[in-house]
Amino acid sequence: MASNGVVGDFSVPHILEAMLTMRSGDNTKKKIAMDFLGKFQKSNDAWTATIAILQSSTDAEAQLFAATTLKGKITYDLTTQISESDLPALRSQLLALLKKFAPGPKPVRVQLCVCLAILAIQMLSWKDVLPTVVSALGNDVASHACILDFLKVLPEEVTEGRKITLSEEDLTQRTTELLADNASQVVQLLMNYAQSSPAAATNPQLFECISSWLREVPVAVVVNSPLLNAVINGLSDDKSILAAAECLGIICRETKDVDDNIATIQTLLPRILELRPRIQALADEEDIDGFKAITRVFADAGDSWVLIIAREPQHFRPLVDALLECCARDKERDVIHYTFSFWYELKQYLTLEHYIEARLQLVEVFSRLVDILLKHLEYPSSDDPNELDLFDGDREQEEKFREFRHLMGDTLKDACEVMGVSECLSKVLENIKVWREKYASQATSQAVPHWQELEAPLFAMRAMGRMVETTDSTILPQIMPLLVQIPVNNEKLRFAAIMVFGRYTEWTAVHPDFLEAQFSYIVASFQTESLEILRAAAQAFKYFCVDCKHLLGSQVVELQAFYDQILDKLPDPSKEEITEGVATVVGVQKTEHLYSLLKLYCDPLVNRLMVKADAARDDKAKLGLADHVNLLTHFAQHVVPYLSPGVDNPAVKYWQEVIPVLSKILDTFIDFIPICERVCRCWRFMIISYRTAMTPLLGPLANKLADGFAKSKQGCFLWATSAILREFSEDREHVDDGTAENIYIFFEAQATSVLRIMSDLPPIDLPDVIEDFYRLLIDALLYYPHKLIPSPLFTPIFMAAISSLALEKQEPVSAALHYIRDLLTYGGTNPAGSADQLGASTVHLRQIVKQLLLDHGEALVKQTMAGMMITFPRDCFPDGSGVLLGMFELLPEETTIWLDRTIRMLPAGTVTPVEANRLLTKIREKIQGSDLTNLRQVRVLLQDFTNTYRRRYIAPRDGLGQLEATRFHFEG
Repeated sequence: MASNGVVGDFSVPHILEAMLTMRSGDNTKKKIAMDFLGKFQKSNDAWTATIAILQSSTDAEAQLFAATTLKGKITYDLTTQISESDLPALRSQLLALLKKFAPGPKPVRVQLCVCLAILAIQMLSWKDVLPTVVSALGNDVASHACILDFLKVLPEEVTEGRKITLSEEDLTQRTTELLADNASQVVQLLMNYAQSSPAAATNPQLFECISSWLREVPVAVVVNSPLLNAVINGLSDDKSILAAAECLGIICRETKDVDDNIATIQTLLPRILELRPRIQALADEEDIDGFKAITRVFADAGDSWVLIIAREPQHFRPLVDALLECCARDKERDVIHYTFSFWYELKQYLTLEHYIEARLQLVEVFSRLVDILLKHLEYPSSDDPNELDLFDGDREQEEKFREFRHLMGDTLKDACEVMGVSECLSKVLENIKVWREKYASQATSQAVPHWQELEAPLFAMRAMGRMVETTDSTILPQIMPLLVQIPVNNEKLRFAAIMVFGRYTEWTAVHPDFLEAQFSYIVASFQTESLEILRAAAQAFKYFCVDCKHLLGSQVVELQAFYDQILDKLPDPSKEEITEGVATVVGVQKTEHLYSLLKLYCDPLVNRLMVKADAARDDKAKLGLADHVNLLTHFAQHVVPYLSPGVDNPAVKYWQEVIPVLSKILDTFIDFIPICERVCRCWRFMIISYRTAMTPLLGPLANKLADGFAKSKQGCFLWATSAILREFSEDREHVDDGTAENIYIFFEAQATSVLRIMSDLPPIDLPDVIEDFYRLLIDALLYYPHKLIPSPLFTPIFMAAISSLALEKQEPVSAALHYIRDLLTYGGTNPAGSADQLGASTVHLRQIVKQLLLDHGEALVKQTMAGMMITFPRDCFPDGSGVLLGMFELLPEETTIWLDRTIRMLPAGTVTPVEANRLLTKIREKIQGSDLTNLRQVRVLLQDFTNTYRRRYIAPRDGLGQLEATRFHFEG
């Protein structure tokens, strides 16, 4: 090992020594050992060393390491390090090792099965795979387990592994040879095994094998064979129930195309219904795992056959009732979520006019489902009515319950769509009335008995809120007066009532008689010390202000007093919510009152801002200052009067007084990113909200944005710049030529600053700046193409974009690709901007773009291909292939040559010359002529090629080699 001075001595003793070092506590030695073992795994010596370890070592960890290493070698290095003539010898060694490890340990045995499966895929001359394996392993019980493991992993590796170096054609042919051609033989093997002994018939490995081969074997073959009996019987055996349930679920899922599997479904249905008595038995035994397994079976059957259930509800009603029983008997709420998908899919059909008869037959099922859900929504009960911590301090369990309730709420909405909202709300009303009759008189200021039974229907009502018609005048007028009487001394009940009020504000806006009582309940709730109640009240307050803003207009001055009084006691997110609420109310007031109202509401905020700025010494205080800036932003977003051009805007008049304060804060805290971001966000919304009315303030704003970016190097200043560029571009109304020209000059100054920074720092240090820069450039190219394209900055901007494609972060790469795709359109006849806007300059701009691509297109092709094969995040693939398609449309011959050169740069051994030549030949065929359909098929070819490459090589082991990105340099 390296620590002994024997660098690259990959003998078995040194490998075992390194593994021992990995178990030690010395981190320095562990790192040396890890590097040594990593190099060993890449080396040619690993073949013989791993086999030697497996043959001689008795250490289970060393055996597993050797088997895992061997799997990696066969996957990645077989074609480059082992000659074809040596493959039979390797196969013989693997079979001998499998025979040795047939009794175990199982992890090593499974890894060796995977090794043999991957070898079988790549060893094209090996045609009798199954007979060879079965014959070599023999017929003893230990060998049976090994054969089952091999049968299980073979289809998984063929269909899911695919990191191996085979062409698509060879892989397709090998898939047929290994799977389709062996399917009937595998079924016979499994039947023989299942009938060999009672233990074999309930062996979980048997069911795992059937599951693995169900993609390859027609499901009807399994269903009509003795294997179905084995699977059904496996559900009655404790050791096999989980594997048997999974297998039966897969069998059901394979019949999802119901019209093609009618006969198979008719065979399966009675066999599955035979299992229904197991539901009660497992629930009574409190066998949680078994209850989950049996529920999964019924849920998989329901999910798979939902279409035929909607067609024949009477025939399949027993299956639906079985699912309902699973829900009803789920005392611990462990399995009901398995059924949610079924209820949703069934609802999708039953709400179609075509299935109205089925809806009428199954509406009673959904009514019973609502009753079950209302019971499951209840918090756990407690002997102490004051006890609110019902999970014994287990916060994770409590959070899980809360999330689960929201999922149940979604299923409640499904039931609403089938039954009708009024029927569901009637159940809520009935539950509230039942509680009032039984327990309301027992409620005191200290305790509310059985509050869980009242809180659950409130939660259900909240879940249904968005489905209720605002015109409802039957059930809600009965419920709302009851809700304002909900006891306020129980935190859970008060929270639930507040959340209901907040969800029904649209209805309240249409029924103003109910507004005062509800709004008063919300306002009074701000006097509590409970953070949860405060958050709920703030959220509900916002919704009341947004939906009832015209009704609250007469109280706008009183609202400010309340707002100012409670603002400081709220958590930050709640400050945002109530600020958005009051800003919305202010925004609908008469124009002549807006200036005075903004001063009334915002002056106290500005005063707080200055106090916070003076006191901001640590990061926590600075973050509080940044968050406070956001409160002003809400007013800029929502107080937007509609005025005729040329009329003074009262909001702009007010913000003119505030901008100097924000500018001073920005100057003071220019090195604190959150403050920079919040101030830029505020200014950006001012530009978006007031547009050309902001013209008098543009000069100071532009100066602060340019100066701020130069000092901070933060992308938020570019983000704000893009708003100015959009709103004051030349094609906007009411923007004079001088203003538009000054805006473009300002943009070029910003772009020059960015390019200088990108020249000084590598892209990995500037992901946010790159993203915001290219989002800005997309706007610049759209609104000022006739200025940007002939500009001296055009080429460096393009080269910087190519450099940015080396990043492995989605947002900046996506922004750069979007810019490049838009740029390419200006080299053709359909530019991203309006061709009419470009006028006579269209041809000139097209020539500039084409010359740019002739000069630098090869770098673009190389970096885009490198990204698609190796570095791009998955969401960037479509844009990457779009860039390549654009290049082929503009410069087909040149792009083909550049693509050829790029592929030849790939690390040695990762692409064979045959594969490269095949791709280039197909591309040349497609680019002949002017048929755009053929040209688009080039994109498909490239996507298939890069996807195949990426499957095989997640990343090169020793860097990108010749595909490494060129560092961007800017001389401007």
